[in-house]
Amino acid sequence: MHPKPINNPSSLVALTRCPDYRPENIAPAVTRQISLLGGLDKFISPGDTVLLKPNFIAPKPRRFAVQTDPEIILALARLLKDLGARPFVGDSPAWGNTHACIKALDLEEPLRKLNVPVKQLNHPQRLKIAGSRLGLSAVALEADKIINLPKFKSHQQLVATFAVKNMFGCVSGKEKAFWHFAKGKHLNDFCRMLIEIYQRLSPALTIIDAVVAMDGPGPISGNPKPLGFLIAGADPIACEALCCRLININPDELPLLQTAAKIGFGCSDLSRIEFAGDDYTDFICPDFDIPPQIPLRFSLARVCKSLAKQFVLLARHVT
Repeated sequence: MHPKPINNPSSLVALTRCPDYRPENIAPAVTRQISLLGGLDKFISPGDTVLLKPNFIAPKPRRFAVQTDPEIILALARLLKDLGARPFVGDSPAWGNTHACIKALDLEEPLRKLNVPVKQLNHPQRLKIAGSRLGLSAVALEADKIINLPKFKSHQQLVATFAVKNMFGCVSGKEKAFWHFAKGKHLNDFCRMLIEIYQRLSPALTIIDAVVAMDGPGPISGNPKPLGFLIAGADPIACEALCCRLININPDELPLLQTAAKIGFGCSDLSRIEFAGDDYTDFICPDFDIPPQIPLRFSLARVCKSLAKQFVLLARHVT
C-alpha cells in the first residue's frame, strides 16, 4: 500500500535534455534523470508492484502528442524490471480504454515481450476526497508504488497541466465527467479535488514527458510542440512550477498552483526549488500557445453525451 502522503516532499527537480524519442536517446535520458534524483532504489524496492501511470486520455497515435510517449514507458519498465520490481501499465482513459490506447501507441508487443501487464484502472473504491465520496480505482490503490508519467500539455480549462492532474485518470470510468460537473463551478474546488487525489495516491515519483509537448487547444486537440526536456521529481508542485518557467508563464497564473499554495501543498517558489541536470534558461519557449480559457464545469447534457459516446466506443471495441 502507499505510504502516508506528506505535504513537503523534496523540492529537487531534475531536468534532462532529450532531442527526440529514439530509444538510444530516451533510455539514457530517463536513466540519467533518475540518477540525478538519487537512484531508482530511493523510490522503489525490489518486489514492489509498481503502477506506471501514463497519460492515456484517448487512443491516438504518438504523432499527435496526446499520450505519454511509449519509449518513456518502456524505458521505465526496463529499469524497474532490472531492479526486481513488478511494473504494470494502467489508466482509465476519458475515451476508449487502456488497451485501445496501448494499441494506438503500438505498445502491445513491446510490453508483452517485457512481461509487463496492462490493466484498466477500474473497480472503484469510494473514498472521501475534497468533501465528497469519489471512486478511485482499487487497482491503483493496491499497487505498492506509483510512478506518474504525465504529458506536458496546454489545457483549455486549467491553462496547462503538467503533473498533478494526470492522477485524475485513477478515477474510474466516466465518473471523471461527473466530477467536472459536480466540482467544476469553482476552479479552486476542482483543483483541491485534484490535489487530494494526488495526495491519496501519493506517487513515489513524477516524470513529465516534455520532449514533444502539446500547445493550443489541449488536452486532446492541440498541436505537437517540441520542447526537448524530461522533468522529474518527488514534489509535483515544484515540477509544475519549473514547467511554467519553461514556457515563460508565471506559476501564479496556474489555477492548480494557486490552490496548492493556499493549502500548503508542495513548493511552487522557484527561489526555493533545487535544480539538477541540464540548464533550461537558454531553452525557454517564447511562443507556447496557451488557449483561451473555457468553463471548467461540464453541463449535465455534456456529461450525458460523454457517457453515450463512451458506450458506443466500448461496444465497437467489444465487437
